Amino acid sequence: MKQVYLDYAATTPVREEVVKEMLPYYTEIYGNPSSLYTKGLEAKAGLDEARGRIAALINAEPGEIFFTSCGTEADNWVLEGVADSLKDKGRHIITSRIEHHAILHTCEYLEKHGFEVTYLDTDGEGFVSADTLKKAMRDDTILVSIMMVNNEIGTVEPIKELAAVAKAGGALFHTDAVQALGNIPVDVKELGIDFLSVSAHKIYGPKGVGALYIRKGLRISNFMHGGAQENKRRAGTENMAGIVGFGKAAELAGRHLAEHMEHLSGLRDYFWQQIQKNISGVQLNGPALDKSGRRHPGNLNISFDYIEGEAILLMLDAYGISVSTGSACSSKSLVPSHVLDAIGVSITKMNGTVRFTLGDFTTKEDIDYVVDALTKIVDRLRELSPVTGQEGW
Repeated sequence: MKQVYLDYAATTPVREEVVKEMLPYYTEIYGNPSSLYTKGLEAKAGLDEARGRIAALINAEPGEIFFTSCGTEADNWVLEGVADSLKDKGRHIITSRIEHHAILHTCEYLEKHGFEVTYLDTDGEGFVSADTLKKAMRDDTILVSIMMVNNEIGTVEPIKELAAVAKAGGALFHTDAVQALGNIPVDVKELGIDFLSVSAHKIYGPKGVGALYIRKGLRISNFMHGGAQENKRRAGTENMAGIVGFGKAAELAGRHLAEHMEHLSGLRDYFWQQIQKNISGVQLNGPALDKSGRRHPGNLNISFDYIEGEAILLMLDAYGISVSTGSACSSKSLVPSHVLDAIGVSITKMNGTVRFTLGDFTTKEDIDYVVDALTKIVDRLRELSPVTGQEGW
């Protein structure tokens, strides 16, 4: 059976070049990078090279990159670290209603410990406006955290404008760029941000390694305590193979970014055209597909009338096709998407939503195969639906 993977926003396969660069750090260059003998210094050289590669991808300095176990840890570190460091200045944090749960759940934790969080509304495409943020700013606001690209609907937020508003109000600015890195240009200096979270496994690197950008000169409380690793800011022996893999993945992502974006957006647009041509009763959620760069180049979030998204997912899986019903991190939950709810999608359409995310290994033949299978599946499920053709469910 043909296998088609269309859930690149959940995770990506590891590139062969990345695996090749990682392998020696399991079997040959296995020294602890904190050690001063030759094997340790060899490992330290790999650590430094990886840090430089990731810094180059986001136009940062190597000393501003701190390795973590994942993007979620980086998000936790920023929110908890800033809260602890600046609690005497203020206890107000601003974020949006459509953030990843790594942000939302950490904010809920902070609310239980004496902090106040404002959750900004978005428009119908998922955009946070600078005016909305400006109205929410207060004298005691210490941090604003708005994601760069939404993981469900692909909205690319106006980060530069939002960061400027935060700075004007005397607050620090963080962005979760896990879905942005390697998919759109990311320049921390141009954007004017203070903190940025990223993860290797979204850019064809290994799982279990992420990074936090901390602008030079800023100090926040440490998230982990112990040894002197990561310039005494994040304790624990480094995941050397994972970090080296992350560095190689970052180097490849930067080298092929323009080609990658063109490949994804072209296939994405073709995919949506074919769905519209072959299937009625569909709705695209999030920004329109155009050349403005307002949407992740490989994201399609689609609601299918009168049928359950989970039924579509399971039947596509029988064809060897992997997709998501929304955020992969909450795919086992029966709770409707908080992102779709925030942008005003009805509960009935939420229940019929599937997220397709494309990647470098996706081909036009894959898309044709998926459209053919999807058309048959939707027709079959609507035949079985007791509400087909009725208003609502």
